[in-house]
Amino acid sequence: MSGAKNDRRLILGPFNRVEGDLEVRIDLVDGAVGEARVTSPLYRGFEAMLVGKLASDALTYAPRICGICSVSQSVAAARALGGVRASGHARRSTPPNGTHSINLVHAVENIADHLTHFYLFFMPDFARATYAAEPWYSAAAERFVAMKGTASAQMLPARAGLMAMLGVLAGKWPHTLSIQPFGSTRAISAAEKARLRLMLVGFRAFLETTLYAAPLEAIAGLATRDVLYAYGEQSQGDFARFLRLSQGLGLARLGRTAIRHLSFGAYASADGPLFPRGVFHAETASASPLPLAAIAEDVSHAWYKGEGGVPSQAAPAPDMAGEDAYSWCKAPRLDGHVAEVGALSRQLVAGHPLLRDMVARDGAGVEARVVARMVELALVVLAMEQWLAAIDPEAPFRDTAPIASSGEGMGLTEAARGSLGHWLRLEDGRIRHYQIIAPTTWNFSPRDARGTPGPLEQALVGAPLRSGESEPVSVQHIVRSFDPCMVCTVH
Repeated sequence: MSGAKNDRRLILGPFNRVEGDLEVRIDLVDGAVGEARVTSPLYRGFEAMLVGKLASDALTYAPRICGICSVSQSVAAARALGGVRASGHARRSTPPNGTHSINLVHAVENIADHLTHFYLFFMPDFARATYAAEPWYSAAAERFVAMKGTASAQMLPARAGLMAMLGVLAGKWPHTLSIQPFGSTRAISAAEKARLRLMLVGFRAFLETTLYAAPLEAIAGLATRDVLYAYGEQSQGDFARFLRLSQGLGLARLGRTAIRHLSFGAYASADGPLFPRGVFHAETASASPLPLAAIAEDVSHAWYKGEGGVPSQAAPAPDMAGEDAYSWCKAPRLDGHVAEVGALSRQLVAGHPLLRDMVARDGAGVEARVVARMVELALVVLAMEQWLAAIDPEAPFRDTAPIASSGEGMGLTEAARGSLGHWLRLEDGRIRHYQIIAPTTWNFSPRDARGTPGPLEQALVGAPLRSGESEPVSVQHIVRSFDPCMVCTVH
Protein backbone atom coordinates (compact mmCIF):
# COMPACT_ATOMS: atom_id res chain seq x y z
CA MET A 1 0.00 0.00 0.00
CA SER A 2 1.17 3.50 -0.76
CA GLY A 3 0.52 6.46 1.54
CA ALA A 4 0.73 10.05 0.32
CA LYS A 5 0.78 12.65 3.07
CA ASN A 6 -0.16 16.29 2.50
CA ASP A 7 -0.51 18.38 5.70
CA ARG A 8 -3.40 16.68 7.52
CA ARG A 9 -4.51 14.43 4.66
CA LEU A 10 -3.64 10.80 3.89
CA ILE A 11 -4.62 8.95 0.75
CA LEU A 12 -4.50 5.20 1.33
CA GLY A 13 -4.64 2.69 -1.47
CA PRO A 14 -4.58 0.22 -2.95
CA PHE A 15 -5.41 -1.95 0.06
CA ASN A 16 -3.87 -5.40 0.25
CA ARG A 17 -5.98 -8.42 1.27
CA VAL A 18 -9.08 -6.73 -0.18
CA GLU A 19 -11.02 -8.12 -3.13
CA GLY A 20 -10.76 -5.41 -5.82
CA ASP A 21 -9.59 -1.80 -5.85
CA LEU A 22 -10.15 0.59 -2.94
CA GLU A 23 -8.91 4.07 -2.08
CA VAL A 24 -9.59 5.91 1.17
CA ARG A 25 -8.92 9.61 1.67
CA ILE A 26 -8.78 10.70 5.30
CA ASP A 27 -8.33 14.12 6.85
CA LEU A 28 -6.58 14.04 10.21
CA VAL A 29 -7.52 16.34 13.09
CA ASP A 30 -5.52 16.19 16.34
CA GLY A 31 -4.09 12.78 15.53
CA ALA A 32 -7.35 11.12 14.51
CA VAL A 33 -9.56 10.84 11.43
CA GLY A 34 -11.83 13.87 11.22
CA GLU A 35 -13.39 13.07 7.85
CA ALA A 36 -13.18 10.25 5.30
CA ARG A 37 -14.08 9.67 1.67
CA VAL A 38 -14.12 6.16 0.24
CA THR A 39 -13.56 5.60 -3.48
CA SER A 40 -14.32 2.58 -5.66
CA PRO A 41 -12.08 3.38 -8.66
CA LEU A 42 -13.09 0.45 -10.90
CA TYR A 43 -16.20 0.39 -13.13
CA ARG A 44 -17.31 -3.05 -14.34
CA GLY A 45 -20.68 -2.70 -16.09
CA PHE A 46 -22.46 -6.02 -15.52
CA GLU A 47 -25.83 -4.29 -15.32
CA ALA A 48 -25.30 -2.84 -18.80
CA MET A 49 -23.94 -6.14 -20.16
CA LEU A 50 -27.14 -7.97 -19.25
CA VAL A 51 -29.52 -5.63 -21.06
CA GLY A 52 -30.68 -7.25 -24.31
CA LYS A 53 -29.57 -10.75 -23.30
CA LEU A 54 -31.88 -13.75 -23.05
CA ALA A 55 -33.49 -14.06 -19.62
CA SER A 56 -31.62 -17.30 -18.89
CA ASP A 57 -28.29 -15.58 -19.58
CA ALA A 58 -28.58 -13.88 -16.20
CA LEU A 59 -27.82 -17.25 -14.61
CA THR A 60 -24.55 -17.39 -16.57
CA TYR A 61 -23.44 -13.77 -16.26
CA ALA A 62 -24.44 -13.01 -12.66
CA PRO A 63 -22.16 -15.53 -10.90
CA ARG A 64 -19.21 -14.08 -12.82
CA ILE A 65 -19.68 -10.76 -11.08
CA CYS A 66 -17.43 -12.21 -8.40
CA GLY A 67 -15.22 -15.24 -7.90
CA ILE A 68 -15.70 -15.44 -4.14
CA CYS A 69 -19.45 -14.84 -3.73
CA SER A 70 -20.65 -16.23 -7.05
CA VAL A 71 -23.24 -18.47 -5.36
CA SER A 72 -24.86 -15.44 -3.75
CA GLN A 73 -25.09 -13.78 -7.15
CA SER A 74 -26.59 -16.98 -8.59
CA VAL A 75 -29.20 -17.16 -5.83
CA ALA A 76 -30.21 -13.52 -6.34
CA ALA A 77 -30.43 -13.90 -10.13
CA ALA A 78 -32.45 -17.12 -9.88
CA ARG A 79 -34.87 -15.54 -7.43
CA ALA A 80 -35.25 -12.46 -9.62
CA LEU A 81 -36.11 -14.63 -12.64
CA GLY A 82 -38.42 -16.78 -10.54
CA GLY A 83 -40.13 -13.65 -9.27
CA VAL A 84 -41.41 -12.75 -12.74
CA ARG A 85 -45.05 -13.87 -12.65
CA ALA A 86 -46.94 -15.11 -15.70
CA SER A 87 -50.52 -13.81 -15.82
CA GLY A 88 -53.04 -16.48 -14.89
CA HIS A 89 -50.42 -19.02 -13.76
CA ALA A 90 -50.41 -20.52 -10.28
CA ARG A 91 -47.69 -19.42 -7.89
CA ARG A 92 -44.77 -21.85 -8.03
CA SER A 93 -42.48 -22.99 -5.24
CA THR A 94 -39.15 -24.74 -4.82
CA PRO A 95 -39.31 -28.40 -3.69
CA PRO A 96 -37.91 -28.99 -0.17
CA ASN A 97 -34.88 -30.82 -1.60
CA GLY A 98 -34.10 -27.85 -3.82
CA THR A 99 -34.34 -25.46 -0.88
CA HIS A 100 -32.05 -27.61 1.28
CA SER A 101 -29.54 -28.11 -1.55
CA ILE A 102 -29.37 -24.40 -2.41
CA ASN A 103 -29.04 -23.52 1.28
CA LEU A 104 -26.11 -25.93 1.59
CA VAL A 105 -24.35 -24.58 -1.51
CA HIS A 106 -24.88 -21.01 -0.35
CA ALA A 107 -23.83 -21.79 3.22
CA VAL A 108 -20.56 -23.44 2.17
CA GLU A 109 -19.58 -20.32 0.24
CA ASN A 110 -20.64 -17.92 2.99
CA ILE A 111 -18.92 -19.69 5.88
CA ALA A 112 -15.80 -20.22 3.78
CA ASP A 113 -15.80 -16.44 3.34
CA HIS A 114 -16.13 -15.94 7.10
CA LEU A 115 -13.25 -18.32 7.75
CA THR A 116 -11.05 -16.77 5.06
CA HIS A 117 -11.79 -13.28 6.31
CA PHE A 118 -10.81 -14.15 9.87
CA TYR A 119 -7.60 -16.04 9.16
CA LEU A 120 -6.26 -14.49 5.96
CA PHE A 121 -7.68 -10.95 5.87
CA PHE A 122 -8.28 -9.70 9.42
CA MET A 123 -5.92 -11.44 11.84
CA PRO A 124 -2.70 -10.76 9.84
CA ASP A 125 -3.02 -7.07 10.76
CA PHE A 126 -1.97 -7.98 14.30
CA ALA A 127 1.39 -9.04 12.83
CA ARG A 128 2.07 -5.52 11.52
CA ALA A 129 5.32 -3.89 12.65
CA THR A 130 3.40 -1.06 14.31
CA TYR A 131 2.51 -3.55 17.08
CA ALA A 132 6.08 -4.84 17.52
CA ALA A 133 6.43 -3.34 21.01
CA GLU A 134 3.30 -5.06 22.34
CA PRO A 135 3.94 -8.02 24.69
CA TRP A 136 1.69 -10.30 22.63
CA TYR A 137 3.26 -9.43 19.27
CA SER A 138 5.64 -12.36 18.81
CA ALA A 139 2.97 -14.98 19.46
CA ALA A 140 0.42 -13.19 17.25
CA ALA A 141 2.91 -12.82 14.40
CA GLU A 142 3.96 -16.46 14.57
CA ARG A 143 0.34 -17.57 14.49
CA PHE A 144 -1.24 -15.10 12.07
CA VAL A 145 1.34 -13.48 9.79
CA ALA A 146 -0.08 -13.53 6.26
CA MET A 147 0.16 -16.96 4.55
CA LYS A 148 3.21 -18.02 6.59
CA GLY A 149 1.66 -18.27 10.05
CA THR A 150 0.94 -21.55 11.76
CA ALA A 151 -2.80 -20.80 11.63
CA SER A 152 -2.86 -20.77 7.82
CA ALA A 153 -1.26 -24.20 7.66
CA GLN A 154 -4.14 -25.58 9.73
CA MET A 155 -6.99 -23.56 8.26
CA LEU A 156 -6.35 -23.98 4.53
CA PRO A 157 -6.75 -27.78 4.47
CA ALA A 158 -9.93 -27.47 6.53
CA ARG A 159 -11.29 -24.87 4.12
CA ALA A 160 -10.38 -27.05 1.14
CA GLY A 161 -12.29 -29.94 2.70
CA LEU A 162 -15.32 -27.70 3.18
CA MET A 163 -15.17 -26.38 -0.38
CA ALA A 164 -15.04 -29.96 -1.71
CA MET A 165 -18.70 -30.16 -0.72
CA LEU A 166 -19.48 -27.85 -3.64
CA GLY A 167 -18.22 -30.41 -6.14
CA VAL A 168 -20.91 -32.81 -4.93
CA LEU A 169 -23.66 -30.25 -4.33
CA ALA A 170 -23.17 -28.00 -7.37
CA GLY A 171 -20.79 -29.69 -9.79
CA LYS A 172 -18.17 -26.96 -9.51
CA TRP A 173 -17.28 -23.64 -7.88
CA PRO A 174 -17.20 -20.77 -8.63
CA HIS A 175 -19.77 -19.89 -11.29
CA THR A 176 -21.94 -22.95 -10.78
CA LEU A 177 -25.04 -23.24 -12.97
CA SER A 178 -26.88 -25.71 -10.73
CA ILE A 179 -28.91 -22.98 -9.00
CA GLN A 180 -32.01 -22.25 -11.04
CA PRO A 181 -35.39 -20.63 -10.41
CA PHE A 182 -37.32 -23.02 -8.17
CA GLY A 183 -34.58 -25.48 -7.36
CA SER A 184 -31.28 -27.12 -8.21
CA THR A 185 -30.31 -29.16 -11.28
CA ARG A 186 -27.93 -31.24 -9.16
CA ALA A 187 -29.78 -34.11 -7.49
CA ILE A 188 -28.02 -35.71 -4.51
CA SER A 189 -27.87 -39.49 -4.24
CA ALA A 190 -27.87 -41.44 -0.99
CA ALA A 191 -24.16 -42.23 -1.40
CA GLU A 192 -23.37 -38.55 -2.03
CA LYS A 193 -25.39 -37.55 1.03
CA ALA A 194 -23.21 -39.86 3.12
CA ARG A 195 -20.05 -38.32 1.63
CA LEU A 196 -21.29 -34.82 2.38
CA ARG A 197 -21.99 -35.77 5.97
CA LEU A 198 -18.40 -36.96 6.42
CA MET A 199 -17.06 -33.71 4.91
CA LEU A 200 -19.20 -31.67 7.29
CA VAL A 201 -18.08 -33.77 10.27
CA GLY A 202 -14.45 -33.09 9.34
CA PHE A 203 -15.02 -29.35 9.08
CA ARG A 204 -16.85 -29.27 12.39
CA ALA A 205 -13.90 -31.02 14.00
CA PHE A 206 -11.55 -28.24 12.83
CA LEU A 207 -13.87 -25.56 14.23
CA GLU A 208 -14.23 -27.25 17.59
CA THR A 209 -10.53 -28.01 18.06
CA THR A 210 -8.80 -25.03 16.43
CA LEU A 211 -11.01 -22.01 15.77
CA TYR A 212 -13.22 -22.20 18.87
CA ALA A 213 -11.69 -24.95 21.04
CA ALA A 214 -15.28 -25.37 22.19
CA PRO A 215 -18.47 -27.07 20.93
CA LEU A 216 -20.40 -25.23 18.20
CA GLU A 217 -23.47 -25.20 20.42
CA ALA A 218 -21.55 -23.30 23.10
CA ILE A 219 -20.44 -20.60 20.65
CA ALA A 220 -23.90 -20.29 19.10
CA GLY A 221 -25.40 -20.00 22.59
CA LEU A 222 -23.18 -17.21 23.92
CA ALA A 223 -25.70 -14.72 25.29
CA THR A 224 -23.84 -11.74 26.80
CA ARG A 225 -20.59 -9.88 26.36
CA ASP A 226 -19.45 -10.91 29.84
CA VAL A 227 -19.94 -14.59 29.00
CA LEU A 228 -18.10 -14.04 25.69
CA TYR A 229 -15.15 -12.43 27.43
CA ALA A 230 -15.06 -15.22 30.01
CA TYR A 231 -14.83 -17.73 27.17
CA GLY A 232 -12.04 -15.61 25.65
CA GLU A 233 -10.01 -15.83 28.86
CA GLN A 234 -10.41 -19.58 29.23
CA SER A 235 -10.17 -20.93 25.67
CA GLN A 236 -7.04 -21.54 23.61
CA GLY A 237 -8.89 -21.32 20.30
CA ASP A 238 -8.07 -18.71 17.68
CA PHE A 239 -11.38 -16.93 18.24
CA ALA A 240 -10.44 -16.51 21.91
CA ARG A 241 -7.03 -15.18 20.86
CA PHE A 242 -8.81 -12.53 18.82
CA LEU A 243 -10.98 -11.58 21.80
CA ARG A 244 -7.96 -11.07 24.03
CA LEU A 245 -6.20 -8.93 21.43
CA SER A 246 -9.38 -6.96 20.79
CA GLN A 247 -9.89 -6.21 24.46
CA GLY A 248 -6.31 -5.06 24.83
CA LEU A 249 -6.61 -2.69 21.88
CA GLY A 250 -10.14 -1.47 22.55
CA LEU A 251 -11.55 -2.68 19.22
CA ALA A 252 -15.08 -2.80 20.65
CA ARG A 253 -15.21 1.00 20.48
CA LEU A 254 -13.25 1.41 17.24
CA GLY A 255 -15.02 1.93 13.93
CA ARG A 256 -18.48 2.34 15.41
CA THR A 257 -21.63 3.29 13.54
CA ALA A 258 -24.97 4.35 15.02
CA ILE A 259 -27.21 3.75 12.02
CA ARG A 260 -29.81 1.30 10.75
CA HIS A 261 -28.92 -2.31 10.00
CA LEU A 262 -30.80 -4.27 7.38
CA SER A 263 -31.09 -7.89 6.32
CA PHE A 264 -32.87 -9.36 3.29
CA GLY A 265 -33.19 -12.70 5.08
CA ALA A 266 -31.01 -15.77 4.60
CA TYR A 267 -31.47 -19.52 4.06
CA ALA A 268 -35.12 -20.14 3.21
CA SER A 269 -37.26 -22.95 4.63
CA ALA A 270 -40.91 -23.88 4.91
CA ASP A 271 -40.86 -22.47 8.46
CA GLY A 272 -39.21 -19.19 7.44
CA PRO A 273 -35.60 -18.17 6.88
CA LEU A 274 -32.84 -19.11 9.30
CA PHE A 275 -32.06 -15.38 9.59
CA PRO A 276 -35.11 -13.14 9.04
CA ARG A 277 -35.64 -10.10 6.85
CA GLY A 278 -35.92 -6.78 8.64
CA VAL A 279 -34.38 -3.56 9.92
CA PHE A 280 -32.62 -3.05 13.25
CA HIS A 281 -32.80 0.48 14.62
CA ALA A 282 -29.75 1.30 16.70
CA GLU A 283 -31.41 4.28 18.36
CA THR A 284 -34.23 2.15 19.83
CA ALA A 285 -32.47 -1.26 19.87
CA SER A 286 -35.48 -2.77 18.12
CA ALA A 287 -36.27 -4.49 14.81
CA SER A 288 -39.06 -3.79 12.36
CA PRO A 289 -40.21 -5.06 8.93
CA LEU A 290 -38.10 -4.02 5.94
CA PRO A 291 -39.89 -1.59 3.58
CA LEU A 292 -38.47 -2.84 0.27
CA ALA A 293 -40.11 -0.04 -1.70
CA ALA A 294 -38.08 2.47 0.34
CA ILE A 295 -34.75 1.28 -1.14
CA ALA A 296 -33.24 3.77 -3.61
CA GLU A 297 -29.81 4.72 -4.91
CA ASP A 298 -28.39 8.24 -4.79
CA VAL A 299 -25.73 9.15 -7.38
CA SER A 300 -25.01 12.75 -6.39
CA HIS A 301 -21.43 11.85 -5.43
CA ALA A 302 -20.94 8.95 -7.85
CA TRP A 303 -19.82 8.93 -11.48
CA TYR A 304 -23.26 8.52 -13.05
CA LYS A 305 -25.78 10.72 -14.82
CA GLY A 306 -29.09 11.80 -13.32
CA GLU A 307 -30.38 11.46 -9.79
CA GLY A 308 -30.60 7.70 -9.30
CA GLY A 309 -33.81 6.25 -7.91
CA VAL A 310 -35.45 2.93 -7.09
CA PRO A 311 -33.52 -0.02 -8.57
CA SER A 312 -36.56 -1.53 -10.26
CA GLN A 313 -36.81 1.54 -12.50
CA ALA A 314 -33.66 3.68 -12.48
CA ALA A 315 -30.53 2.68 -14.42
CA PRO A 316 -28.07 5.60 -14.24
CA ALA A 317 -25.53 5.73 -17.07
CA PRO A 318 -21.80 6.16 -16.33
CA ASP A 319 -20.59 9.74 -16.41
CA MET A 320 -17.34 11.04 -14.91
CA ALA A 321 -18.24 14.70 -15.40
CA GLY A 322 -19.90 15.30 -12.00
CA GLU A 323 -17.81 17.78 -10.02
CA ASP A 324 -18.95 16.38 -6.64
CA ALA A 325 -18.42 12.75 -7.63
CA TYR A 326 -15.56 10.67 -6.25
CA SER A 327 -16.59 7.01 -6.61
CA TRP A 328 -18.11 4.47 -9.00
CA CYS A 329 -20.06 3.18 -6.01
CA LYS A 330 -23.62 4.47 -5.80
CA ALA A 331 -25.17 5.41 -2.45
CA PRO A 332 -28.02 3.04 -1.51
CA ARG A 333 -30.38 4.42 1.09
CA LEU A 334 -33.33 3.01 3.02
CA ASP A 335 -36.10 5.60 3.11
CA GLY A 336 -33.36 8.21 2.81
CA HIS A 337 -31.29 6.75 5.67
CA VAL A 338 -27.82 5.21 5.66
CA ALA A 339 -27.86 1.49 6.48
CA GLU A 340 -25.16 -1.03 7.35
CA VAL A 341 -25.29 -4.66 6.20
CA GLY A 342 -23.36 -7.82 7.03
CA ALA A 343 -23.22 -10.63 9.59
CA LEU A 344 -23.62 -8.17 12.46
CA SER A 345 -26.70 -6.67 10.82
CA ARG A 346 -28.19 -10.14 10.22
CA GLN A 347 -27.73 -11.12 13.85
CA LEU A 348 -29.08 -7.82 15.17
CA VAL A 349 -32.21 -8.22 13.03
CA ALA A 350 -32.50 -11.86 14.15
CA GLY A 351 -32.28 -10.77 17.79
CA HIS A 352 -29.18 -12.74 18.78
CA PRO A 353 -28.74 -11.80 22.47
CA LEU A 354 -24.93 -11.62 22.41
CA LEU A 355 -24.71 -9.21 19.48
CA ARG A 356 -27.53 -7.04 20.77
CA ASP A 357 -25.81 -6.87 24.16
CA MET A 358 -22.47 -5.94 22.59
CA VAL A 359 -24.01 -3.20 20.45
CA ALA A 360 -26.02 -1.86 23.40
CA ARG A 361 -22.82 -1.57 25.46
CA ASP A 362 -20.23 -0.39 22.94
CA GLY A 363 -21.97 0.29 19.63
CA ALA A 364 -21.57 -1.47 16.29
CA GLY A 365 -17.79 -1.54 16.04
CA VAL A 366 -14.88 -3.64 14.81
CA GLU A 367 -15.11 -6.24 17.57
CA ALA A 368 -18.86 -6.77 17.15
CA ARG A 369 -18.51 -7.29 13.38
CA VAL A 370 -15.86 -9.97 13.82
CA VAL A 371 -17.73 -11.67 16.67
CA ALA A 372 -20.90 -11.73 14.57
CA ARG A 373 -19.09 -13.65 11.82
CA MET A 374 -17.72 -16.19 14.26
CA VAL A 375 -21.09 -16.74 15.95
CA GLU A 376 -22.86 -16.93 12.60
CA LEU A 377 -20.37 -19.52 11.33
CA ALA A 378 -21.31 -21.80 14.23
CA LEU A 379 -25.03 -21.21 13.74
CA VAL A 380 -24.88 -21.98 10.03
CA VAL A 381 -22.86 -25.19 10.40
CA LEU A 382 -25.44 -26.45 12.90
CA ALA A 383 -28.20 -25.60 10.40
CA MET A 384 -26.29 -27.32 7.58
CA GLU A 385 -26.37 -30.57 9.51
CA GLN A 386 -30.16 -30.34 9.65
CA TRP A 387 -30.56 -29.41 5.96
CA LEU A 388 -28.37 -32.30 4.89
CA ALA A 389 -30.26 -34.75 7.08
CA ALA A 390 -33.57 -33.56 5.59
CA ILE A 391 -32.61 -34.30 1.94
CA ASP A 392 -34.59 -37.17 0.44
CA PRO A 393 -32.61 -38.56 -2.54
CA GLU A 394 -35.79 -40.02 -4.04
CA ALA A 395 -37.72 -36.72 -4.13
CA PRO A 396 -37.46 -33.96 -6.78
CA PHE A 397 -34.94 -31.14 -6.48
CA ARG A 398 -36.50 -28.67 -8.92
CA ASP A 399 -39.74 -27.47 -10.51
CA THR A 400 -38.73 -27.53 -14.19
CA ALA A 401 -41.61 -25.55 -15.69
CA PRO A 402 -40.39 -22.55 -17.78
CA ILE A 403 -40.22 -19.08 -16.26
CA ALA A 404 -42.42 -16.22 -17.45
CA SER A 405 -41.13 -14.32 -20.49
CA SER A 406 -42.31 -10.82 -19.52
CA GLY A 407 -42.65 -8.91 -16.27
CA GLU A 408 -40.61 -7.64 -13.33
CA GLY A 409 -38.74 -9.65 -10.73
CA MET A 410 -36.68 -9.04 -7.60
CA GLY A 411 -34.15 -11.44 -6.10
CA LEU A 412 -33.00 -10.83 -2.55
CA THR A 413 -30.51 -12.83 -0.50
CA GLU A 414 -27.69 -12.47 2.02
CA ALA A 415 -24.11 -12.89 0.88
CA ALA A 416 -21.40 -13.30 3.52
CA ARG A 417 -20.87 -9.54 3.46
CA GLY A 418 -24.55 -8.60 3.68
CA SER A 419 -27.69 -7.82 1.72
CA LEU A 420 -27.61 -8.48 -2.03
CA GLY A 421 -30.44 -7.56 -4.40
CA HIS A 422 -31.08 -8.04 -8.12
CA TRP A 423 -33.92 -6.19 -9.88
CA LEU A 424 -34.88 -7.01 -13.49
CA ARG A 425 -37.53 -6.53 -16.15
CA LEU A 426 -38.15 -8.99 -18.98
CA GLU A 427 -39.86 -8.33 -22.30
CA ASP A 428 -40.51 -11.24 -24.67
CA GLY A 429 -37.87 -13.38 -23.02
CA ARG A 430 -35.11 -10.76 -23.02
CA ILE A 431 -33.69 -8.58 -20.28
CA ARG A 432 -34.63 -4.92 -20.69
CA HIS A 433 -33.57 -3.69 -17.25
CA TYR A 434 -31.12 -5.07 -14.66
CA GLN A 435 -29.86 -3.42 -11.48
CA ILE A 436 -27.77 -4.83 -8.64
CA ILE A 437 -27.12 -3.53 -5.13
CA ALA A 438 -24.33 -5.50 -3.47
CA PRO A 439 -23.36 -5.52 0.23
CA THR A 440 -20.25 -3.39 -0.23
CA THR A 441 -22.34 -0.90 -2.22
CA TRP A 442 -24.29 -0.30 1.00
CA ASN A 443 -21.27 -0.23 3.33
CA PHE A 444 -18.78 1.65 1.15
CA SER A 445 -21.19 4.14 -0.36
CA PRO A 446 -20.14 7.76 -0.88
CA ARG A 447 -22.06 10.74 0.42
CA ASP A 448 -25.64 11.31 -0.72
CA ALA A 449 -27.38 14.51 -1.84
CA ARG A 450 -27.76 15.57 1.78
CA GLY A 451 -24.01 15.19 2.29
CA THR A 452 -24.49 12.23 4.65
CA PRO A 453 -21.47 9.88 4.57
CA GLY A 454 -21.85 6.15 3.98
CA PRO A 455 -21.31 3.54 6.74
CA LEU A 456 -17.53 3.12 6.33
CA GLU A 457 -17.02 6.86 5.96
CA GLN A 458 -18.85 7.31 9.27
CA ALA A 459 -17.05 4.44 10.98
CA LEU A 460 -13.61 5.84 10.13
CA VAL A 461 -14.23 9.15 11.94
CA GLY A 462 -12.25 9.19 15.18
CA ALA A 463 -9.83 6.41 14.20
CA PRO A 464 -6.51 7.23 15.91
CA LEU A 465 -3.06 7.52 14.34
CA ARG A 466 -0.36 5.73 16.32
CA SER A 467 3.04 7.37 16.73
CA GLY A 468 5.16 7.08 13.60
CA GLU A 469 2.37 5.73 11.40
CA SER A 470 1.71 6.89 7.84
CA GLU A 471 -0.80 4.10 7.17
CA PRO A 472 -2.94 3.87 10.33
CA VAL A 473 -3.51 0.32 11.50
CA SER A 474 -6.79 1.49 13.03
CA VAL A 475 -8.03 2.31 9.53
CA GLN A 476 -6.94 -1.15 8.39
CA HIS A 477 -8.94 -2.79 11.19
CA ILE A 478 -12.05 -0.75 10.43
CA VAL A 479 -11.96 -1.31 6.67
CA ARG A 480 -11.41 -5.04 7.10
CA SER A 481 -14.12 -5.34 9.75
CA PHE A 482 -16.60 -4.73 6.89
CA ASP A 483 -14.84 -7.39 4.75
CA PRO A 484 -15.17 -5.42 1.49
CA CYS A 485 -15.57 -7.01 -1.92
CA MET A 486 -14.94 -4.09 -4.25
CA VAL A 487 -15.48 -6.02 -7.50
CA CYS A 488 -19.10 -6.64 -6.44
CA THR A 489 -19.63 -2.99 -5.57
CA VAL A 490 -20.07 -1.39 -8.99
CA HIS A 491 -21.76 -2.84 -12.06
